[in-house]
Amino acid sequence: MDQSSLKGFDCDHHYYEAEDAFIRYMDPAMMQRAMQWVNVNGKKRLMVGGKVNRFIPNPTFDPIARPGCLDDYFRGKVSVTDMRDAFGELESLSDRPEYRNRDAKLDLLTKQNLDGCLLFPTLGVGMESALENDLPALQAAFSAFNRWLAEDWGFSYKDRLFAAPYITLSDVQHAISELEFAIDNNVRVINFRASAVTTADGQKSPADPIFDDFWKRVNDAGITAAFHAGDAAYDFLFAHWGLSTEFEAFRYDPLKRLLNYSNIADTVAALISGGLFNRFPNIRVCTIENGSDWVGGLLRRFSKAYKQAGYAFVEDPVKTFQNHIWVAPYYEDDLMELRELIGVDHILFGSDYPHAEGLASPMDFLDDLSGFSSHEIQQIMYENGRSLVTLNT
Repeated sequence: MDQSSLKGFDCDHHYYEAEDAFIRYMDPAMMQRAMQWVNVNGKKRLMVGGKVNRFIPNPTFDPIARPGCLDDYFRGKVSVTDMRDAFGELESLSDRPEYRNRDAKLDLLTKQNLDGCLLFPTLGVGMESALENDLPALQAAFSAFNRWLAEDWGFSYKDRLFAAPYITLSDVQHAISELEFAIDNNVRVINFRASAVTTADGQKSPADPIFDDFWKRVNDAGITAAFHAGDAAYDFLFAHWGLSTEFEAFRYDPLKRLLNYSNIADTVAALISGGLFNRFPNIRVCTIENGSDWVGGLLRRFSKAYKQAGYAFVEDPVKTFQNHIWVAPYYEDDLMELRELIGVDHILFGSDYPHAEGLASPMDFLDDLSGFSSHEIQQIMYENGRSLVTLNT
């Protein structure tokens, strides 16, 4: 299909956070417990919860990797002995104003043939797990972050840039307060960690009825709930196998890649088996940068569970998934299989631009849609994503 004839809506686009993203609006009393910058051996480092945080190797983002420089690596086409070699030459952040300026980003979207995009954090998706042992600091951090995000990017800037505020459910009243702030600022999509929720009363499923007041407000507002990949605090499973539990981007351990666990599958299982969509049928969920390899296995488990104990579900959980869950696959996933599993109307185009592991040119996602009709390509590349920023009221 000729790229020039099609506009895209990218459901996995990113900014690189300003250095004061968590600090500009931080309660000064919480600064030392949450985020602060320090100098360590002449290098600027981010302290989170009183420890140097390594989720992002260089959270100043200067210099920064070129978009898509790891494409061949993630497609399994090349092998490297040192991940630093795979990145190649880095760029100066000053040469990329679109990474931190929304008007420059809009200009780039136009050049990329993108009508709009969902915008997600780069650093932010690793911070909930880093602070979950200090819930007041966690809540203060994301209250500050969301106000920075509203100021620098906006939640629906010119109906093209849809930045998703980050909501932690660790305290339901705090979550409702953040949600109301987002709604007051014309939010269309909110973002969550794909994992169990750490609360003062222990671990909870995000579908636990204690969160119903929050989800009712989401349901009534008609906004979309996104679960973007990040540090899901699932690394505790690695300790069972004698591996490090610290999350470090781009550090490769073969066993960590091969162990059979999926925080996104478990999160979606919790939402559906917990009856969230039966209580709040207006809620739409999209999973972003989690790929789609997990979908088939989860649907098979749902099907078996429903046959064995149908009384435990209000309806067939496979149908619930197909009605309420949208999936942004990795471009290297089996997209034809995903179409058979959930239908083309719930497949999202996501490029992960401008990350190193994403596509250098977002609309190159089209190259992986051979076998789809022109109408199906239009759905995946534009219509499905655009529909999620239309309020579902």
